[in-house]
Amino acid sequence: MQNVFFNQDHRLRNGWWMLIFVAIMAACLFGFRSLIPVFHRMGIRSGDWVEVVIFLFTLGASWACTRLRNEPLSSIGFHLDARWAKEIAWGTLLGAGVMLAAAGMTWASGGVRFELDAARSLKALGYGLYLYLFVALFEENLFRGFLFQRLLDGTGVWITQIVLALFFAFAHWGNPGMHGATRIWATINIALAAVFLGLAYLRTRSLALPVGIHLGWNWTQGNVLGFGVSGNAGKGWIHPLFQGKPEWLTGGAFGLEASVFGVVAVLIGIAMLWKWKGSSPDSASVQDAGLF
Repeated sequence: MQNVFFNQDHRLRNGWWMLIFVAIMAACLFGFRSLIPVFHRMGIRSGDWVEVVIFLFTLGASWACTRLRNEPLSSIGFHLDARWAKEIAWGTLLGAGVMLAAAGMTWASGGVRFELDAARSLKALGYGLYLYLFVALFEENLFRGFLFQRLLDGTGVWITQIVLALFFAFAHWGNPGMHGATRIWATINIALAAVFLGLAYLRTRSLALPVGIHLGWNWTQGNVLGFGVSGNAGKGWIHPLFQGKPEWLTGGAFGLEASVFGVVAVLIGIAMLWKWKGSSPDSASVQDAGLF
């Protein structure tokens, strides 16, 4: 009879590893919440440290799980070398390009025009780059790191992409402005973005390209173009002026992720990665070892 705990190689099955990771993350979240009042008493603003600490907690959970598996942390895609730096740079450009394409289509449709923001500053651009870097590191480590890879090893590409896309979209349902048509288009776009980012991992077997895409996407949308980022108000180098068109066309206050043009742009990004052969020798191979 098949062993529910161990596979034929006498290794703990992927489903149990996923549960272990979630349990460690839950413990980290409890610890994180206890730190919030401490930092506030020290006068440290939430925006300055929250994403950094959350990323460090997810990284710690990943490190604990990889150590238990007798694997290095780099096995989940943190190879901090020249290739990693190159891929994060190209990813940032790709993510920025997707957002610029969405904004360009919105402008061409008459949905928005742009003006320079009077309060623009290099300091704001730099702070946004720092903030969204850690947002990208946190979310990619969580959604394309250990959990993604254990599910991938256990069920294959398609189930992993669908499950994590739904999970990623659901995680954004509590964001500001998630209502009506905005919720529909934003959910579609965010789910497709998860497929886009998952494909970036599959083509490279590294988190560098997904982190770069995520960084370029958020930073360009919010700190360059001035749109909202998943419902959070953006303050950019330029300022979008909406022309009274419906939100499903422009994204409105939620951002381009709630726009039909955002969906078109991310589909273009997916098509580009789909045609690319990838930079990893095993980018096309997936071991299906069983979840439980």
